[in-house]
Amino acid sequence: MSDEIDALIHRADLDGLVRLIDSFGASRQWDRLLALRDRSRAALQTGRQLWPAATLAEYRLALWAPPDWAARVLDEESGRFTIGPLTEVVAQHHELAALRPHLADSPRLGFIAHERALRGEVIADDVPNPLEMPFALQPWEPEYPLATYSDGGLEAPTPPLVAGDRFVPIDPGALVPGSEIDDDAVQLAVRQLFEPWTASSNGRVEIRCVEGTAAQAIAAHGVRRASLAPISAAEALAWLAWAGASGGAHGRRRGGAIGRFGAWWLLAALGDMVDDWPVDPDELGDLAASLEWSWWTAHEPHLGWEIRLAVVDPAEGYAWSITGLDTA
Repeated sequence: MSDEIDALIHRADLDGLVRLIDSFGASRQWDRLLALRDRSRAALQTGRQLWPAATLAEYRLALWAPPDWAARVLDEESGRFTIGPLTEVVAQHHELAALRPHLADSPRLGFIAHERALRGEVIADDVPNPLEMPFALQPWEPEYPLATYSDGGLEAPTPPLVAGDRFVPIDPGALVPGSEIDDDAVQLAVRQLFEPWTASSNGRVEIRCVEGTAAQAIAAHGVRRASLAPISAAEALAWLAWAGASGGAHGRRRGGAIGRFGAWWLLAALGDMVDDWPVDPDELGDLAASLEWSWWTAHEPHLGWEIRLAVVDPAEGYAWSITGLDTA
């Protein structure tokens, strides 16, 4: 069989290598699948562009192979071109407790731990924690939508859409832009959250911060007709984490752990708490509950890759409008 792999690599036969990857996976020949990955990667040094075969092989290993074999592709050089991070791929079918004996304590192990925590696994306190936030979901957090990987690709559902009967038209007289203020921390947090949408896809992001109401923040976008639907903090966090986890319409997915971190970081920025990171989870939950959250619409067709949030801090008198849009 090694001769067959070598012959396909010599001819740079990607179709043949993909068929062989399917065969090795179906017959659970993990050693041969890893050998194919290694040889396809090594072939890059000879000018043969076989990285798609290497990428597919390590993706299948992370997704389906037993923990000892899956762990072999969880290094810093693997997964650069997979449809999602291998830390999230491997977390779909493998418990951290089964993987840990085969992995060094490292930030990558910590990311797997965060992905497994999103799936309900209880994580030990001695696991590395590169994100410096609790592994366990907090009582004030939502049940974040999870990605599902398969041989056919990736499904990453959005949170439930806000029902149309929850929207109330904003009085046109209230849609007057408020006095805009500088809020570099929120601007940066939002742009980092949506970075794959804008850097690797067709997306655009706009943030407005004003002294005033949600309507005045929305009007700062130049909107003159809009409706507003109050939502819970948990609903808002679910959407923000979904955006941060995704790559937009065309970018590479970053994973649920990064999405949740981005949502927490933005929430901390809204409360002027980023300099205190890691933040106290209870204080962050109290902040989330104290803010007024809404989804707004300018009565345009829903794009699928879309977030339109308004946030009001009634204690400080500030309001933010956050818009992220991308197209397929």
